Amino acid sequence: MSNLNEKDEIMHQDIIPLYAADIHDQLKKQFAYLSGGRGGDGCPVITFPDYPAFSEIPEKEFQNVLTYLTSIPSLRDAGIGFILVIDRRQDKWTSVKASILRIAASFPGNLQLVLVLRPTGLFHRALSDIAFKFNKDEFKMKVPIIMLGSVSELQGYIDKTQLTEDLGGTLDYCHNRWLSRRTAIEGFAQKVKQTAQILQSFGTELAETELPNDVQSTSSLLATHTEKKDKMKEDIRLAVEQGDDILGSITKPVTENPEYKLNQDQLDNQTTVERLLAQLNETESAFDEFWIKHQQKLEQCLHLRNFEQNFREVKAALDIVSERLSAFTDVGNSCSHVEHILKDLVNFEEKSRETVAKARMLASEGDAFIQSNHYAVDSIIPKCSELHHLCDAFTTEMEQKRNVLNKSLELHGLLEKSMKWCDEGIYLLASQPVDKCQSQDGAESALQEIEKFLDTGAGNKIKELKKVYREYAHILNEDLKEHIQKVFQKQESMEEMFQKRQVSLKKLAAKQTRPVQPVAPRPEAFVKSPCTSPGLQRDCVSNTESGVLRKVNYRRGKTEMSELHQSRGGSTMDDEENLAVLRQHVMNELIETERAYVEELLCVLEGYAAEMDNPLMAHLISPELQNKKDILFGNMEEIYHFHNRIFLRELENYVEYPELVGRCFLDQMEDFQIYEKYCQNKPRSESLWRQFSDSVFFQECQRKLDHKLSLDSYLLKPVQRITKYQLLLKEMLKYSKNCEGAEDLQEALNSILGILKAVNDSMHQIAITGYDGNLNELGKLLMQGSFNVWTDHKKGHSKVKDLARFKPMQRHLFLHEKAVLFCKKREENGEGYEKAPSYSYKHSLNMAAVGITENVKGDAKKFEIWYNAREEVYIIQAPTPEVKATWVNEIRKVLTSQLQACREASQHRTLEHTQSLPLPASSCTSPSRNNIRNMKKMDERKADLTGLEGYVTTVASKYPEKGKGWAKTSHSLDASEENDGWSSAEEPLNSSDAEEEGGGGGGGNEMKLIPGKYTVVTDYEKGVSEEFAVKSGDLVQLIREGEDGLWYVKNLTTGREGWIPANNLLMLIGNSKSAQSLSSSESGTASSTLSTSSSCSDSCNASSTSFSDIKG
Repeated sequence: MSNLNEKDEIMHQDIIPLYAADIHDQLKKQFAYLSGGRGGDGCPVITFPDYPAFSEIPEKEFQNVLTYLTSIPSLRDAGIGFILVIDRRQDKWTSVKASILRIAASFPGNLQLVLVLRPTGLFHRALSDIAFKFNKDEFKMKVPIIMLGSVSELQGYIDKTQLTEDLGGTLDYCHNRWLSRRTAIEGFAQKVKQTAQILQSFGTELAETELPNDVQSTSSLLATHTEKKDKMKEDIRLAVEQGDDILGSITKPVTENPEYKLNQDQLDNQTTVERLLAQLNETESAFDEFWIKHQQKLEQCLHLRNFEQNFREVKAALDIVSERLSAFTDVGNSCSHVEHILKDLVNFEEKSRETVAKARMLASEGDAFIQSNHYAVDSIIPKCSELHHLCDAFTTEMEQKRNVLNKSLELHGLLEKSMKWCDEGIYLLASQPVDKCQSQDGAESALQEIEKFLDTGAGNKIKELKKVYREYAHILNEDLKEHIQKVFQKQESMEEMFQKRQVSLKKLAAKQTRPVQPVAPRPEAFVKSPCTSPGLQRDCVSNTESGVLRKVNYRRGKTEMSELHQSRGGSTMDDEENLAVLRQHVMNELIETERAYVEELLCVLEGYAAEMDNPLMAHLISPELQNKKDILFGNMEEIYHFHNRIFLRELENYVEYPELVGRCFLDQMEDFQIYEKYCQNKPRSESLWRQFSDSVFFQECQRKLDHKLSLDSYLLKPVQRITKYQLLLKEMLKYSKNCEGAEDLQEALNSILGILKAVNDSMHQIAITGYDGNLNELGKLLMQGSFNVWTDHKKGHSKVKDLARFKPMQRHLFLHEKAVLFCKKREENGEGYEKAPSYSYKHSLNMAAVGITENVKGDAKKFEIWYNAREEVYIIQAPTPEVKATWVNEIRKVLTSQLQACREASQHRTLEHTQSLPLPASSCTSPSRNNIRNMKKMDERKADLTGLEGYVTTVASKYPEKGKGWAKTSHSLDASEENDGWSSAEEPLNSSDAEEEGGGGGGGNEMKLIPGKYTVVTDYEKGVSEEFAVKSGDLVQLIREGEDGLWYVKNLTTGREGWIPANNLLMLIGNSKSAQSLSSSESGTASSTLSTSSSCSDSCNASSTSFSDIKG
């Protein structure tokens, strides 16, 4: 800002404290003025015009005006001296003398000449001449005083052109104009000076300002300084405009009349204004130059702060994407899995491309700052280097990950190609018919097929295991190594099978010396069955084989089975091979679909659920959809973690032992309960989806995932998957009948079906409305379904009772362990799950006070549920007899379990009082119990508590007269017998027969079969007729006994009929009673068993009372 100090000397009056504006009123009196005229040597002329009140002017004013007028001319002109023209032509001599003396005493400048126009009156002129001569010494002036008598004399001293018109000259002078111009010039000079000072002060402020450390403060400072600069530039512009106006007013006469000559004062004013304008321009230029530098520094500071802020953000984003990239450590476990990971990697690369591009752009921006000599180069260079390094490192790691996954895809492709080749080879061996291979031509043809297939192994099989390990060493982990080893072992095993088959076929092809008629081996020749019925031959073989397998481990058992089959014939061996291939095929499908399922779940969780928390996608989510992720996806994440971390890995452990996979399901069965929670949430999820299915957010997610199907299709996957397991288990069980794991497979299938039923039931249970209590306190939900219901209560108006008999109510029943609920089904309007019905609660019955009558006369679909000794009777009509049988069986189980609990409590109390009461042992030594001991574990579970029924029957029938405890049973029976509409007239067994069978004392080793209805307790695949089969829970009717120990049986559940050997029939029905003897209220003891369960309504204390009475 040194230039601001240059040429700030405007003129010498800058140091004079007086300005025209300060003494404007004094100057306006015009008792003295500077006309601008000059003497011959350029001396300024000050005129004192005739002013009558001259003597009355205050000294201070007089002094100010003279001081101001003498300060106007330039130093050079003022140094020559002033010429004073004192016009006193109208005055008296005394006044002239006083005026001269006052002027001489107060004049502040140098005087060259004093010209006095003396009074024009004759007297005063003569007096002035005399007085001046005699009083000359009194005028103590250092310059001569010349007394002039007229203006013509005056013109002898001063040129006419330098005199104003009142002195006879031609000089153009207007005092008001002169005063106005002097005021303007001096105001402009002050303006220029102040502007220079302000600019210098502002420059100092800018130079001393400390640069901020953040973008906002820097931007604010730059805006503030720019605003101040603009204001000052505006002030300068106004000052320049003011100067130009003054200069224009000075030169206006010349502009209007080129011949016009400016006097010296006008010329001096012009020069002064021009100098002021030049100084102002120089000051403005100096400030502009300084401002450019300051603005550049501020802008560089702002760029630096923006760069630093962007650097922090970009580096944080790069750290995040680098961390996510480093999480791509999984090399996959199959081609589809690797492809999915590769797709995820590509999607991730696409998402992170913007971040990397921003980082590179920021680095380029920093490089540009460095090239432009930014003041903070030392701070920018390290940051640019770090950005370049991070981007290059990310790109390199991304390429490495891609190469690893491509290599993994190549390896898995090789492994899957080898596995496919092995499967095709096994299928080839299984498909070669044994009977055709017995001939020489057939053997040679089979050999050619094998050799042709082996030729295809060059491009499909793994040749050298070490070479594979070496080539893919950088991607191998323990799981992958184990997988390679298993595939290679499978390949070796398959090749070994081919070699053995080749050896056998070569022998057959070589030893055909004479024609032999090929005969297919008869199944009867394989094993000499001890069974009397050929229909049981398969079962006997199965039992024999399973017994062998249980004595040894799986591999050894497999070897012994192979040897056993070889001893029986080639056909059995090939059948087993075919079954093994089919089992492996089902296992492969199970594992592959499981992997695909896990990948789909992960895809949904990452592509949809995670994106709902992504800030970059938040603008696409409507406010109503926010915070609804748990509703939309339920516990899908929990399901994914279970399958990905546990179940899939466990399944892969059974890949070589597919027949044992049932154990895998059983071990994880509790975890499958998580599907119940998912399915219960599904209605809310689907409702939310329908509301927002057109959301831009879901469309964008679907586009990124490249899915052809929308999200709702994937939300249905868990429901579809849980139902798929039972189909796969059925297939596996179909091909594993004679294998070691068949029992586990059957149990796993039953458990999965149970879960499906529980899920389905729970979907209905959550729709119950109006129940005040907690449904969970009612125990497990066992059954649910819709029925026609009639009421027949002892209490109530007779008309209501009669009306109830004819008009059924539509009720939906929920059977729990502790209660049965009656609800009214209400259909809802809507779509999808919103169409699901709701159930309005009506009333419930405590199972502790419930009894049943299984058969109602006149309708095979009806049964009775009665309450509190038939005070309330509900006649239930099922849709089909099969549904009725299922419900009756389930209610029977509940009542029997209650009866067992009462019996155990009563027995405990009875043993405390006496040890003399004998316990009946007939049920424990019954032939059916002995038969059950020899059945499989599954059959033992289904034949539970049959001995218990015999025990309770004995106690109830022996002491019917007691009024407490079990004596309520007879009361219930009486109530039932009074209404013959609820009893069966077709009951073939009376109560004494049932008592002899159930509680008699030592019968034989076999139970005698008689016609009647029975419940099947175990599955039976085939009878003598191929199409006839029964399953556990079916209701069958023994119609007649035929020859060779066969019984003609009708399956009442399926309606089919057929012959079954008596021995098998005994195992099928166990020690179950006739269906009617257990269900009819007329059947005596057996029926009382179930009715008696209702007697537990008084709790087990009532039961203990009856035993104490017995003791007495």
